[in-house]
Amino acid sequence: MKTNRRKFITTTAVLAAGTIAASAMPFTVQEKEEWPVVHHVFFWLKNPGSVEDRDKLVAGVKTLSKIETVKKLRVGVVASTEKRDVVDNSWAVSELMFFSDLAGQATYQTHPIHLEFIKNCSHLWEKVIVYDAVDA
Repeated sequence: MKTNRRKFITTTAVLAAGTIAASAMPFTVQEKEEWPVVHHVFFWLKNPGSVEDRDKLVAGVKTLSKIETVKKLRVGVVASTEKRDVVDNSWAVSELMFFSDLAGQATYQTHPIHLEFIKNCSHLWEKVIVYDAVDA
């Protein structure tokens, strides 16, 4: 009987500790995005087969993270995913930026770091398409 009682007390203590630990963890699901303004840019290289040009452009895009209104920056290259009619993989480099508000995105457009990026890297691309969105 003492063995069953010890097991019960031990199990209860472990469950209680687990419940307390789980309730102390921060709630990770957000109801509203922290940075509701999205700026997504796709670049096509003048020399599409040049890994060197692609890497220079990637490095240039990464400098944009120093702009104070850029809350988050993701830089990507084309993924080797399944070929489907709805997938456009003709571009070479993409940037995905998040801003707190439209004013922050406007500040980014005229920021000296952004203008320097254009000056230093525009010779690498042939085409650029921009998609800007806000949370609905």
